Amino acid sequence: MDIIKTSGAPEAIGPYSQAVKAGDFVFCSGQIPLDPATMDLVGDTIAGQTSQVLSNLAEVLKAAGSGPDKVVKTTVFLKDMNDFVEMNEVYAKFFGGHKPARATVQVARLPKDVMVEIECTAQIL
Repeated sequence: MDIIKTSGAPEAIGPYSQAVKAGDFVFCSGQIPLDPATMDLVGDTIAGQTSQVLSNLAEVLKAAGSGPDKVVKTTVFLKDMNDFVEMNEVYAKFFGGHKPARATVQVARLPKDVMVEIECTAQIL
């Protein structure tokens, strides 16, 4: 296993790695909408937060030698399922024609009280 760490995404805020490469896959930890340079929360709407989350994931994937087009599975954690449609619009634009498997769940609370967190598994290029 190889631990992935990049300054292009927020540092882990707990005892975990941004991602781990194992075999031909990379397992990305959940990303929340933090600016990697300042560790400040980005966005006060679900669209803004989702955009930052996906940008952070893209940086982790890049550091692992992968990319959004190689994502095979995501899990989206929403604070409020009423935000699904707006989150989904940003998500669909990010992935374009690529449609990884996905689960979306509403949770009681997320780190730093954000609105969305997304994790993924991807193939290595």
